[in-house]
Amino acid sequence: MRRECHPLLRGGRGGCKYTHPLSSAEMESMASICEALLPPLQLERLDTTKHNNTGKAVQHFWKASGSQFSIPDEIAELLIKRALKEALILLRVILWMLSTRLGTLLLCGTLCLSKKWPFINNFSNISLDNREKVLQKWLKHRFLTPIRLAFLYIKVLCLYVFFSQCDDNGENPAWEAIGYKVDTDGITSKVHKERPLEKGIVETMNESNSSLPQSLTEKGLEVAIDAKSNVLNIKCDVVIVGSGCGGGVAAAVLATSGLKVLVLEKGNYFTPGDYSSLERPSLDELYELGGTFGSWDGKMAILAGSTVGGGSAVNWAASIRTPHCVLKEWAKDHKLSLFSSHEYLSAMDMVCKRIGVTDKCVEEGLQNQVLRRGCKNLGLQVDYVPRNSSERHYCGSCNYGCTRGEKQGTEVTWLVDAVDHGAVILTGTKADRFILGKNKGGGVRRKKCLGVMANVLTNNITWRLKVEAKVTVSACGALSTPPLMISSGLKNKHIGRNLHLHPVLMAWGYFPDSNSDLKGKCYEGGIITSVHKVLSEDSKVKAIVETPALGPGALSSLVPWVSGLDFKERMLKYSRTVHLITIIRDKGCGEVRSEGRVHYELDESDKENMKDGLKQALRILIAAGAVEVGTHRSDGQRIECNGNNERELEKFVESIYATGGSMSHEEIWSIYSSAHQMGSCRMGMSEKEGAMDENGMSWEAEGLFVCDASLLPTAIGVNPMITIQSTAYCVAKRIVAFLKVE
Repeated sequence: MRRECHPLLRGGRGGCKYTHPLSSAEMESMASICEALLPPLQLERLDTTKHNNTGKAVQHFWKASGSQFSIPDEIAELLIKRALKEALILLRVILWMLSTRLGTLLLCGTLCLSKKWPFINNFSNISLDNREKVLQKWLKHRFLTPIRLAFLYIKVLCLYVFFSQCDDNGENPAWEAIGYKVDTDGITSKVHKERPLEKGIVETMNESNSSLPQSLTEKGLEVAIDAKSNVLNIKCDVVIVGSGCGGGVAAAVLATSGLKVLVLEKGNYFTPGDYSSLERPSLDELYELGGTFGSWDGKMAILAGSTVGGGSAVNWAASIRTPHCVLKEWAKDHKLSLFSSHEYLSAMDMVCKRIGVTDKCVEEGLQNQVLRRGCKNLGLQVDYVPRNSSERHYCGSCNYGCTRGEKQGTEVTWLVDAVDHGAVILTGTKADRFILGKNKGGGVRRKKCLGVMANVLTNNITWRLKVEAKVTVSACGALSTPPLMISSGLKNKHIGRNLHLHPVLMAWGYFPDSNSDLKGKCYEGGIITSVHKVLSEDSKVKAIVETPALGPGALSSLVPWVSGLDFKERMLKYSRTVHLITIIRDKGCGEVRSEGRVHYELDESDKENMKDGLKQALRILIAAGAVEVGTHRSDGQRIECNGNNERELEKFVESIYATGGSMSHEEIWSIYSSAHQMGSCRMGMSEKEGAMDENGMSWEAEGLFVCDASLLPTAIGVNPMITIQSTAYCVAKRIVAFLKVE
């Protein structure tokens, strides 16, 4: 039984009915696919020599099926809510085809044939073994890749739902089998009671049409009702869209300068006492698209925060300053003097001080122990990662919100400063477009931003919001700022382009419990406390190797599916399987010009750096004592370390390369990951070089500024929180100066 938490983070369906429109025939096909992905297995096939624990929980897991526990219905709900339109159409066509004999023959070939009338079976009537063979065939198919992507989509969602969902008591029977335990330690009564933003927060989920105008007025905003147009007119000095690393800092700087600030946040407000550490409800509430955001072609799994505090509320606490070589490049090659100035260096000092950055870690979790030991045994340098928490912070579930209240995200630092100086934060509110008019004051910009139109996302409020402000700040992140600007009519060619993602591939190593000198589980301890830099011959950083947070649902969606038996065996090793991530400073880039639609490609140098980083990660795992290592390549690439000599292991490592994604015409492919997005409205010294000027203001519209990661000229190659906050701090100071001139 878990501790008390916010109702939205509790899990279970609470009696809610499914509302998806998929037909019974489509759902029968869906259930048959799910059963083939995660089949019920005979206990005789459980290898007791590999798995010491074969108790009731393991036996229950072994017999469990992907067609049970309403999993197909949960998948259908997710598809309707979150899938791209064309992906949903393709999936439904395939499900319908599989419900017919002719369609099944076209998609499955001879595997659907029978010796008995009617000789051709639809998919649900094919034997389980043959259904598994169909999936194996399609996941390797090199030509009709959209169909491969459709099956992959179902695979990802089926396994994600199976391992992440929980009942009304916050429990999942598979967790005990795989050795997973939800983190409920370290909670104090003080953490339960505090709501640091109470004096400035207005939560639309608790408001109505009649109460909202009054609540906003009581917070010091000027509100007028236009009942005829169903619009609430709100006036303030500055409106900020987004409350994350950039928006939180900007709100604090501007509010403490005496300006009346309104922050619009589409997510909800949670405190440490609200968090549950339950994977599925936490991802649903705290991340964009519930943590299921992907690039249009399925190559990239993207994580981005969507709550009060944004990414800073759910990131892994790494607080690394902007590398000197990056600052030098931005100042010299991009001619942005800000990044070579004392102003920026002072901003980094100020940011690190405000969010309590510490440089050491007293006790490391299993994954970071492995990274440190492997590097030590190879004679490689490994550094501590600065974090915005105490040196003793041992929370492995900060990616679901820090239940201990130790991580210093903007919701407990900068936004507190903002509300202490009169700022108002309005949750559950999504910006629709900026209000642009003619710039009657002259100057280089023909347009002037007058504010923003926004919609309330809760059903109990029907008002549209019109916020008029002297300055408008977009701080909703590199994935959301460009679509908002484009939908507002801005035309600069750099808006939505130059998107960098810091792409990630993972290596894993299995460390059985018998390896007793490496203590703990893979999900325990600080998420990132160590880092190794992979250097080129001329000592330039090619990649960095760190450790990730991977709940059972997230991991299951990335683990390659070779067969149902292989997959269940892999998941039984979950708690002692260590993952190392390879992050590169990508030169290739993508674009995001409409909401939820990301296009992205690596260039050849990115693939080379990724390959070298992944090789190094595998060598580190082997040197640390892993009994088996591998990658998440679609063919289940792995090798046992015991019994293989050094030459065989090195041959395996040398075979590693950065594959294409599932839409590439390759039999073998990978799913990449991204937790850092930047550059999609970059600064430039002219409108030909960037979407925004060095002060963060749009080249097209006076009074419209950007304060988020989309401002950054390039990728930076390290966790970007300090860079984003420092840049936002400088831009916010310049906004204050701009308003004084006005």
